[in-house]
Amino acid sequence: MKNRYFLTTILTSALFLLPACAPAPVQAEEIHSDQPRDLAPPVAVADLAELVRGNNEFAFALYPQLAAGDENVFYSPYSISIALAMTYAGAKGQTADEMSQALRFLLPGDRLHPAFNKLALELESRSKVEDLEPDQVFQLNVANSLWGQAGFAFEQDFLDTLAVHYAAGMRLVDYEQDAEAARQKINEWVSQSTNQKIKDIIPQGVLDALTRLVLANAVYFNAAWQHPFEPEATLPGPFRLRDGATVDVPMMHGQASLRTMAGGGYRAVELPYAGRQLAMLILLPDEGAMEGVEARLESGLLDEAVNALQSSQVILSLPKFEYEWSLSMTDGLQALGMQDAFVPERADFSGMDGR
Repeated sequence: MKNRYFLTTILTSALFLLPACAPAPVQAEEIHSDQPRDLAPPVAVADLAELVRGNNEFAFALYPQLAAGDENVFYSPYSISIALAMTYAGAKGQTADEMSQALRFLLPGDRLHPAFNKLALELESRSKVEDLEPDQVFQLNVANSLWGQAGFAFEQDFLDTLAVHYAAGMRLVDYEQDAEAARQKINEWVSQSTNQKIKDIIPQGVLDALTRLVLANAVYFNAAWQHPFEPEATLPGPFRLRDGATVDVPMMHGQASLRTMAGGGYRAVELPYAGRQLAMLILLPDEGAMEGVEARLESGLLDEAVNALQSSQVILSLPKFEYEWSLSMTDGLQALGMQDAFVPERADFSGMDGR
């Protein structure tokens, strides 16, 4: 029987406000190109804008697939896209076509991968925040890894793309002989990449001797607010649920000069993180307008909100929350049309290993 690659996706995110130290790296054989990462990719401004536009469109297209149930939803479209772009580099034929359409890759491959590299370098530069106050912290890490079956030969062009544009290689494990050991190594990598906040992301039994490729992505974001909420100002307060009912939750209260807007059935406020390199944009639908705002979720709505922001003094109340969420991305991606990548008989990743 001919061995073929198909995808198993492990996509994780961690958002925390606690410092942590880095442990020893996970020990796994890795093959990679001798080519260095391109630290100054010649990417046109228009290409970078097109990449961002496509990623925003993907984010909003994926939302209704993930939000179909009653649970809250937390996901990172950028990290999903950049991780799958690495496997897209080895996809061919209909598999590649379905991936580009589902992920809203609007650029051809020879411009897509440099654009992802440019965007990643931009985010990495923003994580090097200077002039922070002693009690402020800002840490952003996005890590991606591919875990392939040991014993396979990989195409040089594929390895070059991983190295030059993603500073990555292919980690090798032996699913055929010991899928459990492979699972433990991948889980250890995810745990370390999220500073031990996400553990055992792959349950026992998910990987087996037929597994050939696992894509793992981890995001760790640890940052202080530019305008921190005072602990003594956190008090119980009502929070309105989607069905109109209210529950009492710890509400953080503060006042600061922030960028805000109102209109179109919602209000928005931008909360900068320490160093003002990144910010959280919060959209609050008007009472009774939740479904209408959800129906309009698209890149145009995001542009509308951002372009309308104006600085003003804001009295802000925000619920304090802690959230954990885990799911397989497979169903959501398949609903967007990415079918063949997950079917062993149809997946064409011959650009990885020539098979």
